[in-house]
Amino acid sequence: MGTDLHAPLGQARPPKRKPSHRRLSATLIGVAVVFVVIGISVYFSGQDDGLKQASPAHPPSPPPETAAADSPARQPSSPERSNSGANIERTPTADGGYVTKYTPRDREGPLVIDAQRVGQDPRIAGQPNPDLLEETSAGKLPIIAPDGLRSMDQYARPWSGARGTRIAIVVGGLGLSQTGSQKAVQQLPAGVTLAFAASGNSLQRWMQEARRKGHEILLQVPLEPFDYPANDPGPGTLLTGSSAKENLSRLHDAMAQLTNYTGVMNYQGGRYLSDEKALRPVLQDLANRGLLFLDDGTSPLSKTGTVSDTTNLPHAFADVVLDAQLQTQAILRKLDDLERIADRQGTAIGVASAFDESIEAIRQWSEEATQRGIEIVGVSAVVRDKGQP
Repeated sequence: MGTDLHAPLGQARPPKRKPSHRRLSATLIGVAVVFVVIGISVYFSGQDDGLKQASPAHPPSPPPETAAADSPARQPSSPERSNSGANIERTPTADGGYVTKYTPRDREGPLVIDAQRVGQDPRIAGQPNPDLLEETSAGKLPIIAPDGLRSMDQYARPWSGARGTRIAIVVGGLGLSQTGSQKAVQQLPAGVTLAFAASGNSLQRWMQEARRKGHEILLQVPLEPFDYPANDPGPGTLLTGSSAKENLSRLHDAMAQLTNYTGVMNYQGGRYLSDEKALRPVLQDLANRGLLFLDDGTSPLSKTGTVSDTTNLPHAFADVVLDAQLQTQAILRKLDDLERIADRQGTAIGVASAFDESIEAIRQWSEEATQRGIEIVGVSAVVRDKGQP
């Protein structure tokens, strides 16, 4: 009957059961899960812990372990990173990629910018190159650097080098009027050359602003006109009746008022420019100092060309005085004349003063001329071209 005689009274033992296949399967699955968890832990212990940067989307070729971030070969394209000055460290990962780590680069001193080249870095365009200056009793005067670098090269406005039509426009009289100087510096295209009168005010300040905006600059030195003293160019005028020593002293006083100019331009001076004896020591001094000379072209008796050729002075003559008639439309017509001259001979130079009408006409015309393929260049580019065969 299946009754257990040894069981306690009133209780019956349950029948013995065979081992369940389901229980065995669950046990095996649990063991397997344990092994899987252990295996995954071991695998991920050798992988990226999530704190490192992600590997690049495309595997790069193995680079050197450390490189300067601003090295030319690895300079980033985005401007906000190009001057970071960081070190880059790349570590290979198991999947063939690289983890990149950026750290600051130690600098032993301030950032040094190489200014010893033709054309000046825009970041320091308002600062003079000390190798191009000498201390004198008159002040700091330009000189040729020991390696032969000249001011007319260092402070020149860079240009394309193309052999198309090139026009230099020089606007003078800056420094004499604060309003005129401000309009010229702020409104004229960067290709326009600005000439500062030696007797002007705040010349260094205006020079620095003009250079930062990309302008090439000249220094205007007062020279004796035919109707002197009825027409007086101002204090420090060079006179034909003065000795060479006195005129050189006045020249140096004028030159010390400013820095960062490529050359000198006459301020009036019809009589002085026609006197070869008075002119020669002045132009020789400019040549020795690495400068150019621009003759405004108003005196048909000028000896500038003859004397400059014998002193090896880079020089040029203006082709057109743009604002002899001070009306905007008249100045625009003169600019068209200047363009026709440039079309015939390849280059041309126009000069004007910093009057409101002149500034507005030059600004308008320059925008249209650029669209016609005319390049507005610094005067030094035209001077160098004329000095070449």
